[in-house]
Amino acid sequence: MPQIRQVISTLSNDGKEIMGPDVLVYHYPDNSILNGSLLTVESNHFAVLKSRGAILNVYETGQYVIQTPDRPIIGAFQQAFFGGQSPWQYEVIYINRAKLILEVSGVAYSKEMAEMGYHVSCYVHVDTKEDALKLVQHMPMSGHYVSMKEVNWYAGPVIEQSINKIVQLTELERVNERMPEILELVKEHLQEFLSVYGLTLNDVKALVYPRDERMKELIALRAFGLSELDAVRYYTAMIMAQKGVISAPNIAIGEPFFIGNPQVAADRITQVESKH
Repeated sequence: MPQIRQVISTLSNDGKEIMGPDVLVYHYPDNSILNGSLLTVESNHFAVLKSRGAILNVYETGQYVIQTPDRPIIGAFQQAFFGGQSPWQYEVIYINRAKLILEVSGVAYSKEMAEMGYHVSCYVHVDTKEDALKLVQHMPMSGHYVSMKEVNWYAGPVIEQSINKIVQLTELERVNERMPEILELVKEHLQEFLSVYGLTLNDVKALVYPRDERMKELIALRAFGLSELDAVRYYTAMIMAQKGVISAPNIAIGEPFFIGNPQVAADRITQVESKH
């Protein structure tokens, strides 16, 4: 009876794809791969075949019959020297070559030492077989997966340093004016860093914003062309209006608030001023 080939793929027993949008690397869990095993590589994957740390081959899309250099060791020789086990162990590591999202959030500080939050989103992918080799050689694996969350940990300090390099020298209100410079610096430093791991950076989007809610609202009011004093006055008026204080409109326009007949109150103020 002919032997049934072992099939190696990224599909689970129920036919579901194991490598989702958050998985960069998947280590096939069975390392007892034999000569003649059938390796399946999907259109958005690379596959790397290793033997005891040495890389034997890198596969692109298709189906391949694994030709391993070992031969079956049988009889007393195998039992005596290897305890009945083959001395060769093979591993298959799948690399996701689709565009994946790298996301990092953190805190920077403006020139006035005001806290600025930031959120950076990047698209990255593994472009070539050579890049797949770099990834396997340089990205440490713990278990059978390397998730994008782990890649975020590596990229986080690079992004933080790039953003702070500009933000720390910029006034709070002018940070958004320098966003093109911030994006270019993040791209430059991040691509240089990711290339070591065989990752290509496609696009970067970033948002930098004041963490303090008051500062957000004051800057929004300043964007309408208000002076600093007017922005503070309008912000105070908005808070008062939310709490139902009836003098809120007076604060906004910078006029006094009178209880009762405003004309009588105004006449009294005039009389007091004339006595002095």
